[in-house]
Amino acid sequence: MSSRAERGISYFMDYFVYIATNKINTVLYTGITNNLKKRIYEHKNKLIKGFTERYNVNKLVFYEKFNSPFEAITAEKRIKGWSRGKKINLIKAKNPEFKDLNKEF
Repeated sequence: MSSRAERGISYFMDYFVYIATNKINTVLYTGITNNLKKRIYEHKNKLIKGFTERYNVNKLVFYEKFNSPFEAITAEKRIKGWSRGKKINLIKAKNPEFKDLNKEF
């Protein structure tokens, strides 16, 4: 079995689970990244083809930081399995006005 380093897994960086939406908050996208600032830049500039480009998902409304990629993946899968209402409650608990949190970076 290969080591974590050989598989490209590092415990010396942060991992983020995030929820992004469009301008009018009608679409929710849950993702994972180890560089949140870069990922939101990619969404805002439509550099990622597919769902987020098609539905203009470019506003960061929620994020949570993890020290381990495995913790982040577990959290992402859990959130993706939630209902829309439960995701909205999660967002509102930290960001009740659905402000774009990208400015925090």
